[in-house]
Amino acid sequence: MSQSIEKAWWKETIVYQIYPRSFQDSNGDGIGDLRGIINRLDYIKSLGVETIWLNPIFKSPNDDNGYDVSDYRDIMDDFGTMQDFDELLAGMKARGLRLLLDLVPNHSSDEHKWFQESRKSKDNPYRDYYYWKPPREDGSAPTNWVSYFAPSTWEYDDKTGEYYLHLFSVKQPDLNWENPTVRREIYDVMKFWLDKGIDGFRIDVLPFLSKNLNWPDQTPENFDGNLGHFYANGPRLHEFLHEMHEEVFSKYDCTSVGEGPGISPEQALLYIGKDREEIHTLYHFEHMDLDRDPFNWVKPKKWSLVEFKAINARWDAIVEKGGWNTAFLGNHDFPRMVSRWGNDKQYRNESAKLLHMYLLTQRATPYIYFGDEIGMTNVDWQDINQYDDLQVFDGLNKWKEAGGDEAEFVSYLPFTSRDNARTPFQWSKGENAGFTDGKPWIGINENYSYINKESQEDDEQSILNFFRKMTRLRRENEILVYGDYQDIAPSDPAIYAYTRTLGKEEWLIAMNFSDLATSLGSGHLENKKLVFGNYPESATPDGNALRLQPWEAVILKNE
Repeated sequence: MSQSIEKAWWKETIVYQIYPRSFQDSNGDGIGDLRGIINRLDYIKSLGVETIWLNPIFKSPNDDNGYDVSDYRDIMDDFGTMQDFDELLAGMKARGLRLLLDLVPNHSSDEHKWFQESRKSKDNPYRDYYYWKPPREDGSAPTNWVSYFAPSTWEYDDKTGEYYLHLFSVKQPDLNWENPTVRREIYDVMKFWLDKGIDGFRIDVLPFLSKNLNWPDQTPENFDGNLGHFYANGPRLHEFLHEMHEEVFSKYDCTSVGEGPGISPEQALLYIGKDREEIHTLYHFEHMDLDRDPFNWVKPKKWSLVEFKAINARWDAIVEKGGWNTAFLGNHDFPRMVSRWGNDKQYRNESAKLLHMYLLTQRATPYIYFGDEIGMTNVDWQDINQYDDLQVFDGLNKWKEAGGDEAEFVSYLPFTSRDNARTPFQWSKGENAGFTDGKPWIGINENYSYINKESQEDDEQSILNFFRKMTRLRRENEILVYGDYQDIAPSDPAIYAYTRTLGKEEWLIAMNFSDLATSLGSGHLENKKLVFGNYPESATPDGNALRLQPWEAVILKNE
């Protein structure tokens, strides 16, 4: 083990992310809720995961499915009550499960009391809780910044004749972290939940908390390029995060993971270096941009395994310098893992297993998105009315304004829409996939009749039971957590092969990311025996060669 790596529970844990709205409905209203999660805790425990991350459960009008918070100390009506939350937390603790809540500190809902007061007048005590600026001389917005979910980041408010900033939707005004009172408010919210007994936070759009107060104009067409220069890594960000650590994290045995858009590997240690006293980990998006047009999120493009491996190697290198990584291939903001990185048709079973092997053999904390453990896939919806996500409708408006055809836009959505990951969990082949007795809030993937948890439970060769075996393998073998990492075939276009080394022990993970059988040649194959694989009869080395079937993945170790 590298001398710089210190052990910690949050490095060793396996995180299972739940999108509460889509996990399990308990009362027939078609919306997943906290009691639904309570009813499924034994299933979650059976997966071999140790930590649950819940997407936002705070009170919200749901303009952006909970990422617009109207009360940080209360539960969203759709999800239940604080009593339900307390019961959920107690049930988790009884099963040895930890809980991360999704904190949204960059912006609130425009229906939050703070913003309702802020917009009343320029001298209101809450005015400085948000960013308000007068129009330019010609009456236009203060900058030409483009919003994630709107044409502009600025919205004019008639009552006071000024604009307020919203990097996301018009109903998500940005909180002014320059105001120390705002920071104290958020720290008090964090303490409220930690005092209840939760184990930490996933922090939404963490790098956006500090803004460039010079407010320079940008090149609107280059949205992805603007993130790191205009929205992320502001001048006071690390001051704020160190203060957050001092005020909150240093006082609890908890963890923090920051959503990291706009952060490069070179910048990462400023956030997560062990001597920085800011946050523990973050997850980046460099690999998640490989298969989409950088100038238009809706358009997919081909991705390269060689580039994917190079990105992973750059990020893994920060571990040697005292940082720690996360590993993920899907979440609520991206399409389904097996549809994106695997082959969700002919080799869905094999490629889903391969991707789980990848995640659970990284030198990083693995994050598994609900439904991926049974190989759930993207939808095939060709009607715009089947979609719910505000990103889709904002994107369509921008597409049309640029002269684009609506049918072409919709044709891309089964590959790139966030709604692919937000369809309900497929529990069974029964009505509504066992998710609800009512009408689901969003459509259920039509393939639930054959892709569901019930059909995989007693099948030894199922994706679900492969996942369980992999989580057990990781928990029982420290080398898969802390062992050194080395990519041994960085230029191979089809095979991803790397070693994990701890002391004198060396394990080799080899995965064929293609529809064709292919071979790996390497001296690392000598004297290796099979530990685990995703085929019923898995490949074993023949001298210095290993022949892998399509989407085959194996773990080998010293004899």
